[in-house]
Amino acid sequence: MPTPNPVAFSIFGLDIMWYAILITAAIILAAAICYYRAPSHGLTGDQILSFVIICVPAAIIGARAYYVLFNWESYSGDIVKILNLRGGGLAVHGGLLLGFAVAALLCYFWRVRPLNLMDLCVPAIALAQSIGRWGNYFNGEAHGGPTDLPWAVIINGQTYHPTFLYESIWCFLLFLFLLYIDQHRSFEGQVVLLYGILYSLERFFVEALRTDSLMIGPFKQAQVLNLCIVVVCVICYIVLKKRSDRKKMF
Repeated sequence: MPTPNPVAFSIFGLDIMWYAILITAAIILAAAICYYRAPSHGLTGDQILSFVIICVPAAIIGARAYYVLFNWESYSGDIVKILNLRGGGLAVHGGLLLGFAVAALLCYFWRVRPLNLMDLCVPAIALAQSIGRWGNYFNGEAHGGPTDLPWAVIINGQTYHPTFLYESIWCFLLFLFLLYIDQHRSFEGQVVLLYGILYSLERFFVEALRTDSLMIGPFKQAQVLNLCIVVVCVICYIVLKKRSDRKKMF
């Protein structure tokens, strides 16, 4: 599976990258799915659009800030380089963390139940991640170590684990699973907590294969963060499930 040209086309000398096209398409599709499904959660399409307009830029800022923070030696003192998104460097965890945080803050001001909103959105977010990961394929990045597996990605004549593919497949299956759970959820927060658990478990193991991980000392920061997310989400799941079961008894 050789990597293709990362440039889709050029306009007036400006290269339009496949990565940007895929990320943009993923965001639009995710927003459309949330817009269409909003009434099932007691929300309106206009409310969803209001969240999207603010949360998407926040997620992009978070993704960039997270990457820069863990590569500070490469960006220190160079504000132009920090702001140059075309130079690469977005971390999905940073985008998710700031995106969810801003969404929760907006929920407070707009009187929207945050767990209900997140249950609605996370299936579409998983689908967006599934699509967006193919941008790594076009860029020839975010791959694992060398392998002879028949589905290996070929970069500069060398074959590597296509970790982007592993995560893309997992996130698509997660999208389908979360949609099903959302239609049968027993308490608010069930879907987003399952997303946190299942995505983080997958990312923990896939991260072990990657060769370009951000680090915290000798540890891969994504693995440390994902373990923390799994623990927190499991605890919250148990607490909310027990609370829901008690309410059903009375």
